[in-house]
Amino acid sequence: MGELGSFIQKQLLGMKWLNDLVGSLLQSIGLDLSTPLGGSLQFFFYDVIKISILLCTLIFGISYIQSYFPPERSKKILGKFKGIWANIISALLGTVTPFCSCSSIPLFIGFTSSGLPVGVTFSFLISSPMVDLGSLVLLMSIFGLEVAVLYVVLGLVIAVLGGLLIEKLNMHRYVEDFILTAKAFDQEEESLSKRDRLLYAKEQMKDTFTKVFPYILIGVGIGAFIHNWIPQGWVEKALGGNNPFGVILATIIGIPMYADIFGTIPIAEALLTKGAKLGVVLSFMMAVTTLSLPSLVMLKKAVKPKLLALFIAICTLGIILVGYLFNLLQQSVL
Repeated sequence: MGELGSFIQKQLLGMKWLNDLVGSLLQSIGLDLSTPLGGSLQFFFYDVIKISILLCTLIFGISYIQSYFPPERSKKILGKFKGIWANIISALLGTVTPFCSCSSIPLFIGFTSSGLPVGVTFSFLISSPMVDLGSLVLLMSIFGLEVAVLYVVLGLVIAVLGGLLIEKLNMHRYVEDFILTAKAFDQEEESLSKRDRLLYAKEQMKDTFTKVFPYILIGVGIGAFIHNWIPQGWVEKALGGNNPFGVILATIIGIPMYADIFGTIPIAEALLTKGAKLGVVLSFMMAVTTLSLPSLVMLKKAVKPKLLALFIAICTLGIILVGYLFNLLQQSVL
């Protein structure tokens, strides 16, 4: 089973064969892979192709699953649960919905305006960009099964506890009035054939890939630069084990950026190979995908400053705690 797991991680998900193929092709045209330029080109082409293949496969599969959970059906499902179970189901639904925080916010607004408790809808809003199914598979391809599963579980814990705290503090008072008074449009659930679902998944794959691909290029480009041009000592000094504030620094750096899990992973991979601690790179990823400035600007239109500040505080504190936990686990277990 160990050999099978290693094969799945390295060859199927990690596509080591593709890295070897790209390296051979570059060498055949006279490039030396041991130089910064050769190494950067190998990293860039390999990661762009690998992530594109995984991205299209994942989006197609997840979109097919998502076709069974349109907003109206999701709202009905959530409405059947009360208390912590509602938060858990809401966080789990977030794993099969949009890949970035900006596209999650319209669904959050729709759920809230339909009368669902604000704490429940915030559990969805936190989990959707942070722990989608795509992140699980991509993390497995680089960090292994244990890290990927633990990352997703801890992300769901943050989403559930954050939503419960928001509900406990009666923060529905700080949702903008136009959302609370909006009339939800109850649409009859459309019956889709298998062919319709496949076509829907295909269109979602094309649309999402078109939107995400520029961020993949940017993320892989940054990763290639870090991997081959930034001295390892610099990264170790700033984000390695000797800097107790590395997790906090990575979280702060990640917030102003805007990307999704697919554009962030190459940067995290490069930082890890240069000596950054595991918890540091995972905190960076969580901050980029969950607390990007564009999504916070959009959310500001829907909630008042106190609720927005609490949302940011919950996510930031949760991300930092997860980062330090992974740093400790890296030393003792992982």
